[in-house]
Formats: sequence, structure tokens, C-alpha cells
Amino acid sequence: MSSGTGDAVRALSIREYVQRKQKGEKIVMVTAYDALFGRLVDEAGVDAVLVGDSLGNVIAGLDTTLPVTLDQMIYHATMVRRGVKRALLFVDMPFLTYQASVEQAIMSCGRVLQQTGASAVKMEGAGEEMAETVRRVVGAGIPVVGHIGFTPQSVHTLGGARVQGRDAGDASRMIDEARRLEDAGAFSIVLELVPAELAARITAAVAVPTIGIGAGAGCDGQVLVLPDLLGLNDRFAPKFLKRYAEMASDVRGAVERFASDVRGGKYPGSEHSF
Repeated sequence: MSSGTGDAVRALSIREYVQRKQKGEKIVMVTAYDALFGRLVDEAGVDAVLVGDSLGNVIAGLDTTLPVTLDQMIYHATMVRRGVKRALLFVDMPFLTYQASVEQAIMSCGRVLQQTGASAVKMEGAGEEMAETVRRVVGAGIPVVGHIGFTPQSVHTLGGARVQGRDAGDASRMIDEARRLEDAGAFSIVLELVPAELAARITAAVAVPTIGIGAGAGCDGQVLVLPDLLGLNDRFAPKFLKRYAEMASDVRGAVERFASDVRGGKYPGSEHSF
């Protein structure tokens, strides 16, 4: 549903977001990296907008998310905040901005909320040290979304973008990780590249909403990277992705027609001139 234009809109709260699971209502999340797309997806009625460190891939053209900096995340999140009025706004914490110490994590996450107006931060990982970091960050008044399964910041350790939790031992560990994150205070957990059956088990094992990407239909909600969803990133076609538009070809066609009109003297016409 659309919020319309010019109408006052009421922002969704984290409490309402969490209650979606209790009510059996699916949660819709997409990424955005600027004010224009932030406004468009907000008006389209999504529940949450994630300023993902995936901007390293889809905006900066990098092979991994590892080079993305905190300043870059804050810059993009500030832009997205100007467009997002109703949905919750989450911001990825980039590599090496929260892993070194709890104090570093609190300062980095606090800076994100302070400077961007975001609703929450998202952090990857779920070991004992990570759970303690989440606990302390939440204790400082900063809402946290967890992220387990394939964690892009650990791409080299994991041997690439591979499905996680295929064997019984890994599956049991991931269920424990989700429970540990919930106990630490995370109000939601992203499950990335997880077998559908395991993702459903994790979803049943925790009271907080799970958001899947390549994790099947049993999660409490789904997230997709917006340029992938729109078909703008047409060189990326993983199994889990469903494209809802083919905008790369539309963009190419539009620019080709513009170029043709300019070269042929058809643009600008008299109707475009003062």
C-alpha cells in the first residue's frame, strides 16, 4: 500500500515490527542506498529498509563488502533517512567497526544512530564474543538486528558465498546461535543462504522475527537487495533471486533513445526549449 504524497505518515515502531511475528504477518524488507529509492520503497509500503554494506558490491563495484567504511555507511544512511518516513531504517555495521572490542562496537553503533537517525544497526556473527557485544550494544540503548548463516564479511573464511548449515552439526550450531542472539537482546535475525528446513526450525526456535535471503519461505519475512529485485543488477542471478522488473534493459534502451535523438537533432525540440 502507498503512503500517498503530502499526507502525514506514522513511523513503524520496533515493537510493531516484532509483533508481526506474533500475529503471523510476514515482514517485507529491501535495501536502499539513496534518498530517491528510499522514498520509493517507503511509499511502496515495505516494513523495513536496510542500508546494506552490499553497497560495496552494487554501488561501488567491489568484489566483497570488506572495504566498505563506517563513514560511507553513515553517508548513505543519512541520504536514505531523508526518503524514508514510515518504514524502520536499519544500517549494516561494516567490517572491523565492531569486532575489535565492545567499546569499539558501542561507539561505532552509537555514531550510526546519532548521525543518521536510523532505527537500528545490523551486525554479522553469533559466537560467544559476538553475543556479548550485542548484549552490551543493546544495553547502551542501541537496537540490534543479528545476522547468521552466510555472513558476507566472513566470505574468505567461509570459502565464498555458500549455503550454511547443511550438516547436522552445523544446523544445531546455528539454532544455538540464533537463540544466543535472541538472549543477548537482538530483536530480529537475518538468515542468509540457509536450507529452507533449517531456517524454518530456527524461526520456530526463537520468539524474534527472522528475515530470510536465500533461506526459504519459513522465515518471518524476506529481504532482497533492491538493484537485484529490480533487475538493474542483471549480471547477478543466484537461485534465490526473483526479479520483479527488468530495469537494466529499460535503462539501456532509454539512454540509447536519448543518444539517438541528440545525434539526430530531435532533442531538444521546441517544446523543451525556453
